[in-house]
Amino acid sequence: MKSILLTAALAAFALQAPAQTTPTAATTTQRAAPDQIPTSKGPLTVQPITHGSVVFTWNGKTIYVDPYGGAAGYTGLAAPDVVLITDIHGDHLDPKTLAGLSVGKALMIVPQAVAEKLPVEYKPQVRILRNGQRLDTLGMTVSAIPMYNLPEAADAPHTKGRGNGYVLNMGGKNVYLSGDTEDIPEMRALKNIDVAFVCMNLPYTMDVNQAAQGVLAFKPGIVYPYHYRGQNGLSDVAAFKKTVNAANKKIDVRLRNWYPAAQ
Repeated sequence: MKSILLTAALAAFALQAPAQTTPTAATTTQRAAPDQIPTSKGPLTVQPITHGSVVFTWNGKTIYVDPYGGAAGYTGLAAPDVVLITDIHGDHLDPKTLAGLSVGKALMIVPQAVAEKLPVEYKPQVRILRNGQRLDTLGMTVSAIPMYNLPEAADAPHTKGRGNGYVLNMGGKNVYLSGDTEDIPEMRALKNIDVAFVCMNLPYTMDVNQAAQGVLAFKPGIVYPYHYRGQNGLSDVAAFKKTVNAANKKIDVRLRNWYPAAQ
């Protein structure tokens, strides 16, 4: 996002509640059908939930990413073994949704800022990862990478070091979760990403073209646009796909409905 756009957007952002969108959970019948991606240890099932939340099932384990929007959206899914949370905003750290889910036995992998805001009952389950740190657990590797706005500013919606993007290695497949970010150098420098989940929602993260250029820089095998509802509605993910594939037809851009309850 250009500096002049970010400056104008921040004024509007200051008037917003911490949550970036109004939660409307997808029910079992509404949510998008799951995908399966082969790995060396069996299929990785990708279940879109809503906005920035996705559920992975792999090797007998279930991973919830940024549970949000109400527990009803997770009806019928196995209880999580791992919960990943990227940031402190209400569309990522959602205590009400957590309270409605069976997360009592889950390992919660979070940045420091999230750990400080989690309800006290979850503290024994928390493992803090800072940007650049890695954790091996349950047969997978979780690496925390930066996510932040450009240009960097102390009053930006997302400051460097506060939140985490994540790269998960599961059965030899590298899965990138952008969290709330722009096309930062750390994202552009990613290597060997098999599956990527990339945000695009102004004024909080980046626009469609920024997201496309970032993806073209690190060339994932598969990319899912997600977290694409912003201040003025849904981003044009079809334009994102067109831009990416005009420059690189080998990238499999998968458009899924992350907002079924809004349709």
